[in-house]
Amino acid sequence: MKIYKFAVLGTGFWSGYQLAGWSELENVQPIAFYNRTLDKARALADQFNVEHVYDDVDELFENHAAELDFVDIITDVGTHELFTTKAALHGLNVICQKPMSPTLEASENMVKVCKEANVGFYVHENFRFQAPIRKLREILGSGVIGKVFKANVAFCSGFPVFDNQPFLKELDEFILTDIGSHVLDIARYLFGEAESLFCHTARVNQEIRGEDVANVLLRMRNGISCYVEMSYATIAENETFPQTLVRVEGDLGTIELLQNFEIRTTTRMGTMVTNAEPLMYSWVDPAYAVVHSSIVDCNRNILAEIAGTAQAETTGMDNLETTRLVHLAYQSAREKKVISL
Repeated sequence: MKIYKFAVLGTGFWSGYQLAGWSELENVQPIAFYNRTLDKARALADQFNVEHVYDDVDELFENHAAELDFVDIITDVGTHELFTTKAALHGLNVICQKPMSPTLEASENMVKVCKEANVGFYVHENFRFQAPIRKLREILGSGVIGKVFKANVAFCSGFPVFDNQPFLKELDEFILTDIGSHVLDIARYLFGEAESLFCHTARVNQEIRGEDVANVLLRMRNGISCYVEMSYATIAENETFPQTLVRVEGDLGTIELLQNFEIRTTTRMGTMVTNAEPLMYSWVDPAYAVVHSSIVDCNRNILAEIAGTAQAETTGMDNLETTRLVHLAYQSAREKKVISL
């Protein structure tokens, strides 16, 4: 069995979970870490028994490019384009965290650079791999609710996200980039591509620079009206973070993804209840299990294409469509008009 060797660029908070997700797959091995603060790289290397650490990414590539199969980029979004380009020019497949980059132009360039270098480019968009989202799509695909005409995808929370990540307060563009990248991808995964959108944003928390509320109405090419809402200003009796809730209406019934991973499918014959709990790996935080567990399935899917055994879902080319929706939503909010794709 071939062992696929990789390097991690960026050893901050999320990298520990990403590496734990990789550790659930038998045929991968991290061999080098880069971080601008070397001590952070060393600390993570000790945890995952990795020998080589660097605070110079070029030095990492010079020493290890020949033995690497891919790189996993987990750095700040502003560095994604640079590190993707460097890896591609060394002939390495690239996995990159979302969002791809701060601008649509840079995202398009990342896809172009990897295509020209003939290397794989993948975005680690894991929300579509969450157990309840996969199960919901399976039920939807059965045709039990007939022809879908309306849907709602919602990520609305009062979770104090700025307490753990205070830098988010300084972003000029916040929730559409941070959460919209996820939930707009879910909308595409479940209902296909959009033909138009209208977006309204708001800043409820006056201590931040960007928007913490966004509502996007999508008209899908298949005629479905899909309302995607996101908020970090929602005060509710039951906190749903970090779950995405979904309601899908068809001419024969309705599917609802509710709290605690419960899916209720209602037709005129009655209601069927399905439980879609995530796998509880030993390393997941129970409060974040639905997100952490999905890392493994996303990694497995990407690795299958690198290994040549299957096609990956979240290629850079595919995720570019989600990135376009994010940036067109900002345009719609600024210009207060419907945007045709």
